[in-house]
Amino acid sequence: MSWVSWAHDVAAEKLAEALPRRWSHVQGVAKRARELKDTPGVDAELVEVAALLHDVGYAPDLAVVSFHPIDGARYLQSIDAPDRVVHLVAYHSAARQDAEVLGLEHLLDDYEDELSSERDALWWADMTTGPDGQTLTFQERMAEVKERYGPDHPVSRAIDRSWDARLAAVERTEARRDH
Repeated sequence: MSWVSWAHDVAAEKLAEALPRRWSHVQGVAKRARELKDTPGVDAELVEVAALLHDVGYAPDLAVVSFHPIDGARYLQSIDAPDRVVHLVAYHSAARQDAEVLGLEHLLDDYEDELSSERDALWWADMTTGPDGQTLTFQERMAEVKERYGPDHPVSRAIDRSWDARLAAVERTEARRDH
């Protein structure tokens, strides 16, 4: 079985029934990741695996600390997922800034933010995919998230705090795609 098939099965088991809208988003993020298959300097298969698993920490039976990047990374460690996938999930889409807003940044200490093209690509795929799996621009996606959560929610505050880092990862990935 390929890593992509394995990741699909793990994510489907945890999200498809319990959180069908989240599962739609995850499938859309994985679809975006597949668009990177001919992008120089990007391991598109690794990005697709991480894309399939990036939100697994939302699964009700995995929500221990209720911070999905950490709950997901801890679960993936427990089932012997590849280290890079674990670290990419722990740090996906500005998780550091999200954790800081919540006072949970210490939970990321056990993981590495690899600052790689794959990390950027995962952020890009996540931040250009809507809640139902549809492709959006970065600005559309951030507006949608902020509208859904409201201006005072920690998620919205984290987006404001990490806007530049998020946008830079998206722009770097789009530049890689264009070459």
